[in-house]
Amino acid sequence: MVYFFVGLGGIAGSLLRYLLSILAVHFWGNEFPIGTLFINLTGSFFLGWMTTALVIPKKLHPYLLTALTTGVIGSYTTFSTFCYETVHLFETKEYLFGFLYMFISLIGGLFFVRAGRKISERQKKEEVL
Repeated sequence: MVYFFVGLGGIAGSLLRYLLSILAVHFWGNEFPIGTLFINLTGSFFLGWMTTALVIPKKLHPYLLTALTTGVIGSYTTFSTFCYETVHLFETKEYLFGFLYMFISLIGGLFFVRAGRKISERQKKEEVL
């Protein structure tokens, strides 16, 4: 049953992200990724808020909590999870792991974006030949 609730949350989060992205481009253009920035920052805020206000004190049924955090926020943005986990590492005085996690996330993310782009470029070139 939890999968059903996570799926519903995922639908809601992804649709919300899509809607906000469209609105951001409509109002501010696409010169700067303000929509993604807004989504990532608000997702971080909402995950931090939900875990503190709802998850840790177990104020809702576990299925609903999982639907909200993993489903809605997880599909809305994964950056929020990164930020929450980094803050948690620092709050628990795991400074080395916190910095390592930030470094690997940033550099690894950039590396894999670049690798994906390069692979795609190569595939396009092979299709032309």
